[in-house]
Amino acid sequence: MANVFDVLNERGYIDQVTHEEELRELLEKESVAFYIGFDATADSLTLGHFLQMMVMMHMQRAGHKPIALLGGGTTMIGDPSGKSDMRKVLTREMIDHNAECFKEQFKRFLDFNEDRAIMVNNADWLMDLNFVNFMREIGVHFSVNRMLTFDCYKNRLEQGLTFFEFGYMLMQSYDFLYLYRHHNCKMQLGGSDQWSNIIGGYELVRKLEQDKVYGMTFKLLTTAAGTKMGKTEKGTIWLDKEKTSPYELFQYLRNVDDRDVEKFLALLTFLPMDEVRRLSALKDAEINMAKEVLAYEVTQMVHGKEDADKALEASRSLFAGSADSESIPSTDMDAKIFEEGIGILDLMRELGLIKTNSEGRRLVEQGGITIDGEKVEAVDRMVTLDDFNDGRILIRKGKKVYHQVKI
Repeated sequence: MANVFDVLNERGYIDQVTHEEELRELLEKESVAFYIGFDATADSLTLGHFLQMMVMMHMQRAGHKPIALLGGGTTMIGDPSGKSDMRKVLTREMIDHNAECFKEQFKRFLDFNEDRAIMVNNADWLMDLNFVNFMREIGVHFSVNRMLTFDCYKNRLEQGLTFFEFGYMLMQSYDFLYLYRHHNCKMQLGGSDQWSNIIGGYELVRKLEQDKVYGMTFKLLTTAAGTKMGKTEKGTIWLDKEKTSPYELFQYLRNVDDRDVEKFLALLTFLPMDEVRRLSALKDAEINMAKEVLAYEVTQMVHGKEDADKALEASRSLFAGSADSESIPSTDMDAKIFEEGIGILDLMRELGLIKTNSEGRRLVEQGGITIDGEKVEAVDRMVTLDDFNDGRILIRKGKKVYHQVKI
């Protein structure tokens, strides 16, 4: 079996790493406990988090032990990395609820049987720390001068940085120390924006325990256009099917930029790299086959084969011009609304297809809205019962976004 370090490197995950050769050798010869932290700021993981899940799955498949760290304690403060202002402070109840939601999602991707992976919550050791003792044991090892050179703090100095947030690095570093002492954790992984926090923990453990530990960051998931993967006009792509349906996840991936196909197949699927290169070398209309494979593989891992099959069938039926699939996003509405009629802009806002009337007007004027294949010509177009066939209409926004209305 190939060394997992080489696998991660070939597939394009690795950004920065401490003691590369040492770490590669360690991963070759023994099973290593490692952790990734997840601050519980929402009630679902996102497509951006899925990259981290993939890294953990690769590591576990190679015989290493994942520790999924829920940030029940660190979320009480909020990580200043990459933020231009202070993060909204959540209540303990909200954080605990979010952590429970994360826990259920982790189980889809990692094998927790027979201690092959563990899940821990840093609230268990951070919430009851004695401040004076903590500062004497931990705070003494951190230079404020040095911390202020890190981007996560330097970029915030002009807007203002609270001591509240300044303590985040110390708490995250203490997590690594705690996990080393209690679970023999030798490695912390995270996104490239976490490098300074990871270095803080890595140095703390090496100083206090006189042992070799390691840090690694992976590249953040971005598109060729430079935007964060998983962000759309409508918002975030979630891994909870109640927040983002399997069909919406599938369509998002089915419609990625041609330039992103090879990168996303390598990072978000387990397809062999020879197959990744073959698919991404397809040209013109054939590249759509590669995008379909990408969308299917990810949707299957996140939601299971049944939902992936339904999303694939729905996608194909739409591209073939049919609207029969039950997997197409749809909304049931009261027929009374359409007796007198509802304006197309109001209807699209109601369905979440547009955020503002000005966005809707622009789409209509550019010929980007159709109802059952017929272009909407006027922004004051009324949608009435006469538009419905068999109690349904299909609205298309642009070339790729469809929504069914049923009465």
